Amino acid sequence: MSAKRDYYEILGQRKGANAEELKKAYRKLAMQYHPDRNPGDKEAEQKFKEISEAYDILKDDQKRAAYDRYGHAAFDFGGGPGAGRGGAAGGFDFSGGFSDIFEDLFGEFMGGNAGAGQRGARQQQVNRGNDLRYNLEVSLEEAFKGDQKTIRVNAASGCDTCKGSGSADGSAPETCSYCQGSGKVRMQQGFFTIERTCTQCSGVGTVIKTPCKSCKGTGRLRKERTLNVTIPPGVDEGTRIRLTGEGEAGMRGGPPGDLYIFVSVRQHMFFQREGQDIHCKVPVKMTTAALGGNIEVPTIDGTRAKLVIPAGAQTGNQFRLRGKGMTNVRSKGTRGDMYVQAIVETPVSLTKQQRELLQRFDEEAKDGSSPESESFFKKAKEMWDDLKD
Repeated sequence: MSAKRDYYEILGQRKGANAEELKKAYRKLAMQYHPDRNPGDKEAEQKFKEISEAYDILKDDQKRAAYDRYGHAAFDFGGGPGAGRGGAAGGFDFSGGFSDIFEDLFGEFMGGNAGAGQRGARQQQVNRGNDLRYNLEVSLEEAFKGDQKTIRVNAASGCDTCKGSGSADGSAPETCSYCQGSGKVRMQQGFFTIERTCTQCSGVGTVIKTPCKSCKGTGRLRKERTLNVTIPPGVDEGTRIRLTGEGEAGMRGGPPGDLYIFVSVRQHMFFQREGQDIHCKVPVKMTTAALGGNIEVPTIDGTRAKLVIPAGAQTGNQFRLRGKGMTNVRSKGTRGDMYVQAIVETPVSLTKQQRELLQRFDEEAKDGSSPESESFFKKAKEMWDDLKD
C-alpha cells in the first residue's frame, strides 16, 4: 500500500498557509475534480476524495495542529476525516452532489453547512423584525440645547390576540416538513445548486397548526406607536440615534428590530455651522467701520453679545467670540466659538446734505486713507504702462 500524500502537497500549499489560502486552493481544486463535473472519471473522483480529506483536516485548527505534529499517524485510530460521516469508501459521501461543496464554500453567505445551534440562530435571525428608519428634522437651536421629540411610527407590532406567538390555541410551532426546519429548499440543476426560501414556512422553518385569525399566524399586526426621542445637545447633521427593540416586531415571537433616527438640521436665517463653531455675517455701518464702535450680535443661545469694531474695519474682517458656538456633544459643558464676519454697508438714499458732506470728505481725503483701492489702481497703472512699452 503506497504512503499517503502530504495534505499540504495535495492542496498545493506550504505548511504555514493561512485559512484563507487553504480555502481558496480547496475551492479551485474541488471545482476541478468534483464528480458532478467529471461523471464516470474514477481518477477525478479519487483526487476529489484526497482534496476533501486534506481540507477536512487542515481547515480545523485542532486537527491541523495534530497533523503538523504527528502527520498521518495522528488519525490512524479512527479519528480521521470522515469519521461519523458514513457513506462512500474513505468516509466521503457524494449523495448530496455538488451541493455539499457548495455549502462548504459558500455557507457563510448562504446559510450553508450549519449544525443545530447555527440553524437555530439562523431561524432566530429569520424571525427577527426589520430595522426601521425615521428621518427627524430639528432646528439649529434645538440641536444646540437638545430636546425631547415625540414621533409616530406605523409598523408591525406584536399581535395582542395571540401574544405574538401566531398560534390561536397556544400550541408551539412545528418543524416544517417540507424544508426540515432549515427555512430553505435546494434544487439541483446540473452543475449548479439553487437555494430558495421555503414556500411552506416562508423561511421561518416552522409552521403553525392553528393560525391566529387576527394576524394569520404571523404573530404581528401593523399599528401606530408613539415614541419619545431624546435629542442630545450638540447633535449634528447626519447623526444616527439607535432605539434598541423599537423596530418591527419579530414573526411568531421573534426578537424585534431596532429603530434608527437620522437627524437633519434645518438651515438657519443667520448662522452657518462648521463642526462645533458658528459663523455669522453681520452688516456694519460705513461710519461705524470707519470710526470704530460697538455693536450687538445675536448668539445661538438666544442672548446678545457685544462686539467691538475697530476703526478702519473692512468687509471680510473676522472677529472671534470664544465659547459662543455649538454645544460639544462629546464633552458636556463645553462649546465651540462664534466667528463674526463684518460686511461694511454703503449708505443708500442719501439726502442732499449727506451727499455734499461725502463729496467734501472725498475732496479732503489724504493719501493712505484708502490703502487697498490706492494699491490696486497703482498696480493697474503699472500694468497698463508695461503694455504700452
